[in-house]
Amino acid sequence: RAAAVGRKIDAKYYEFGKKFNGERGENVNFLISANTDIGTLKKTNQDSVLIKKIHTCQGEMVFAVLCDGMGGLEKGEVASAAVVRAFEQWVNTELPLLCGQVLEEKKIRTDWELIIKEMNREITEYGKQQGICLGTTVVVFLITQIRYFALNVGDSRLYELTDTALRQLTTDHTFVGREVAMGRMTPEDARKDRRRNVLLQCVGASEVVYPEFLFGTPVSESVYLLCSDGFRHEISSDEMIQALKPSVLIKKQAMDETTTSLIELLKQRGERDNITAALVRVL
Repeated sequence: RAAAVGRKIDAKYYEFGKKFNGERGENVNFLISANTDIGTLKKTNQDSVLIKKIHTCQGEMVFAVLCDGMGGLEKGEVASAAVVRAFEQWVNTELPLLCGQVLEEKKIRTDWELIIKEMNREITEYGKQQGICLGTTVVVFLITQIRYFALNVGDSRLYELTDTALRQLTTDHTFVGREVAMGRMTPEDARKDRRRNVLLQCVGASEVVYPEFLFGTPVSESVYLLCSDGFRHEISSDEMIQALKPSVLIKKQAMDETTTSLIELLKQRGERDNITAALVRVL
């Protein structure tokens, strides 16, 4: 019964999307950009990122995945790259098959959670064979003409920005994130706490992983930001809004130049971690 209700809900949004686009006389289009930097301290960039436009019978979509290999753990870049490749394979092989019908939240969630489970097992086994410990965060984002879907493990983030607001869509799976959620710590205290990078779970270094999955309706004339924690530690919410608001990011060149300048600013302010960001501008 729940599956039937879900199909009806998705079908309603699909029919609404067709009607909405028809009334506008155009489809939703996207601009995309991604940037990554090794930072000022580390010898390797343990972050991995993929973002791509996808042309389907349901219109243009964007798929993005960003992983932050565990700082302090050996070969974090191996773990992050492996997870990105696994999701890239899904978008190349499975998504085209799903686009022949209404995209169902349940199916996407099942597929993505299976990828996380398999990658957690494979990375753990690889670590045992090599005698090392490695892991990665992951945030995944698929945006269609009428819906978005996202998955998160760890403390990389997905934000939604308008010209006046910044909204964090994902939840940090960290010690300080849990303390803030339970009212035992303020967000400002969490930003300064020395335990802010302590993860409660990640892919490859946790016995069991419980991914966060979310979906919703995209906001017109908005920006969606995926980023590793290195991108957000040394910048305020107001600064992020001013730099990344949709009215500023009207061309891909502006998106590329903005992330480059922000990364340089973060390094000047003392950010030592790898820094990665991916942007999706909804037109």
